[in-house]
Amino acid sequence: MAWKPADIPDQHGRTIVVTGANGGIGKHTTAALAAKGATVVMACRNTATAQRVADGIEGDVRVSALDLADLVSIREFAERCGEIDVLINNAGLMNLPFSRTKDGFETQWGVNHLGHFALTGMLLDRIGDRVVTLSSIAHRQTPKLWIDDLNYERRRYQRNLAYAQAKLSNLMFARELQRRLSAAGSTVRSYAVHPGVAATDLFTRTETPLDWVSKPFVAVIGHSPRKAAESSLFAATTADADPEIYWGPTQLFGSRGPVRPAPSTGLSKNAELQRRLWAESERLTGVHYSL
Repeated sequence: MAWKPADIPDQHGRTIVVTGANGGIGKHTTAALAAKGATVVMACRNTATAQRVADGIEGDVRVSALDLADLVSIREFAERCGEIDVLINNAGLMNLPFSRTKDGFETQWGVNHLGHFALTGMLLDRIGDRVVTLSSIAHRQTPKLWIDDLNYERRRYQRNLAYAQAKLSNLMFARELQRRLSAAGSTVRSYAVHPGVAATDLFTRTETPLDWVSKPFVAVIGHSPRKAAESSLFAATTADADPEIYWGPTQLFGSRGPVRPAPSTGLSKNAELQRRLWAESERLTGVHYSL
């Protein structure tokens, strides 16, 4: 029988941080966890929008400022954050025109991967249970990880490949984090999940004519943001979920369906490349894990 949100156990006494929780998948993740009694911290760049969303959710929901495009903001959030049980690295940007973050990183990779890498590292000693990081079926769309030019300093920018590289990095980070946690004898676990395809505002920010047609098209082939949140909810709350498995929908090439063990590329399983990505992420962010 497929897992469903009704299977989420009681979450009273647990504190969960969800990045990018002011819309789409993050909003539904927050609502489902709060409904089960969790204290949910919505970590968002736009706190005004986040507060309006929080006001419409029943339960203990709190808003805290976090801009994943700014290492100073990440550090300030981490300094305010107390002990938590679960960190859900949910926030993301997709197929944007070329730009750089405040710290000079290519924006899609800087926000989707480096921002979450830095945040997780700064919070790790206060996380009691697990880290859940959202990747994507788009990780399959890149033929390689340009480990010597992750930041687009020597090659032509291609927005779709930049997004795929960022999502591949999310998956490789989650796997390398789990390997390091296990080697250190930690009880904290790291999960990689993908949500399938859902008609969220990710599809309306490309600044191209696709912004007008992508979201309705995706609504037909994918599933709802509420259903897409199930991968995160499963990994965040299922006591015996295997962290070695990549969890997500598998129907229609991974775009929809119940949460199951999902396929991933051989590239994403390259242990040497995972270690090199980790080292480069530490170098660029200045965040060094104690694992």
